[in-house]
Amino acid sequence: MVNVSTKIHPNGLKYLAIDSPLCQATIFFQGAQITEFTPKNSHPLLWVSSADDHQAGNGIRGGIPICWPWFGQHAKPSWPQHGFARTRLWSLSQVNVTDQSVQIQFDLPLSEQDKQCWPHDSQVSVLFSLSDSLKVSLINHNLGEHPFELTQALHSYFPISDIHRTRVSGVKGAQYIEFSEGPFPQEEDEVHFTKETDRVYTQLAQTQCIHTPNGTIRVAREQSASAVLWNPWIDKSIRLGRFNPDDYLQMLCLEAANVLEDKVVLQAGESHTLSTEISWLKN
Repeated sequence: MVNVSTKIHPNGLKYLAIDSPLCQATIFFQGAQITEFTPKNSHPLLWVSSADDHQAGNGIRGGIPICWPWFGQHAKPSWPQHGFARTRLWSLSQVNVTDQSVQIQFDLPLSEQDKQCWPHDSQVSVLFSLSDSLKVSLINHNLGEHPFELTQALHSYFPISDIHRTRVSGVKGAQYIEFSEGPFPQEEDEVHFTKETDRVYTQLAQTQCIHTPNGTIRVAREQSASAVLWNPWIDKSIRLGRFNPDDYLQMLCLEAANVLEDKVVLQAGESHTLSTEISWLKN
């Protein structure tokens, strides 16, 4: 029995609550942001800070914020960091229930305000495929007659319980830029965490694993040769909004992306889909 219902958070944000034989999930209409995904009889696969107050106009600190149509700071500093998609209201366009999964699609209506900084004739949607794993697909269409380019990321926050006993594998052979320096070659196959980490990887293999005290999370990507690996550590945690000073101990971001030389260039009539699929590896 699958139950998909619309609910309202105490602070007014509307969300979908999904309860199926395979998983439980929560997806907010603001930002089309999934904040909970828990396979049945397993641990949660997404992390949200207890300091976040779920206010309208702020992307929720956790889950999977959608960074679109640019990642990071725009050349025009007055434009929102990581784009505008994560703070806009998306529209629910599809709920499809099968024995194997629940598929939910949201579309982003572009307002006149949005078109001031994104004047392209385009459509963007996000499709969630919920089973014992979570697949998120960000779908871009160029509906116009002229090409445009974009950068984007699915800013996934993972629960790790102890950053000191967490490592990420599957990165050997890639390159990364960190704190505007690089690119550096990734010579080891594992990354351990002893300080602030903010790496933008390119030329990256399609699958990495996050090894945590609670088990191993598999993170796969499609149409993405770049990813972001982030933990703010001690000093930055104090400065971040909607973030507890000790939250860095319990979270890690590994974000499917199209950034730097992996940016998306869409010709007239073309489409592109960035996907990530996350799951607990079974022993």
